[in-house]
Amino acid sequence: MRIYVTVKSLGKRKNALTREPLDILQMPITLRDFLTEVVKENVRAFTERQQQSSLLSYLTPEQVTEQGEAGKVGFRHIHDDRVPDESSAIEAALLAFEDGLYKVFIGEQEIEHLDDAVQLSDGDDVAFIRFTMLAGSLW
Repeated sequence: MRIYVTVKSLGKRKNALTREPLDILQMPITLRDFLTEVVKENVRAFTERQQQSSLLSYLTPEQVTEQGEAGKVGFRHIHDDRVPDESSAIEAALLAFEDGLYKVFIGEQEIEHLDDAVQLSDGDDVAFIRFTMLAGSLW
């Protein structure tokens, strides 16, 4: 099943939101299942990008334009050679949701609890809204 994910950080100045396709292998029943599938797919994609190496990196004009519209142009090199641990990444994503660091919307509906049922169909839009922590003092 292919869905489309949009991520927005409220603390960021750029307004450009990118709508990225995401293929999910198993139909999730709850938000917990959905977040687990999203993390698994992202860990898989990250590991795949780590293993790809190129002797000569270059960007096509189309890639420069596409990345420029998203707000950042780069080669997307990964300089960290540590292998991500899928189970700890899943735990971190679930804990971050429980701590209120991000919200999940499927279509126009906010999913508020990890054990709430989700109803996804092919082509649905999902939005993740990340909250930015502010630091400083009042005086």
